[in-house]
Amino acid sequence: MSYLDVVAADCRLIVLKELAGQNDHQLNETILTKVLENFGHLKTRDYVRTQIRVLDGLNAVSVKEIGSVLVVKLLRAGLDHVERRAFLEGVGRPS
Repeated sequence: MSYLDVVAADCRLIVLKELAGQNDHQLNETILTKVLENFGHLKTRDYVRTQIRVLDGLNAVSVKEIGSVLVVKLLRAGLDHVERRAFLEGVGRPS
């Protein structure tokens, strides 16, 4: 696994964990970008969108486009990963 793969997997885990911590299990991409910055990942909007789309492809999240912003909602597979019931390929393992 390359360094870039490790970073991407960590970013995806951070997104899932942050969504799991929300009462309604959803956030927009702008907030998720700020959350990643707080964890030391200074990433572009396109990079964050790409990671969101990967999670969408894994059925870990659903994505709605509202205007020019993506709103991301945690799905069962994403919650199962965060809660260590099942694991998703390409997403960091929760500790």
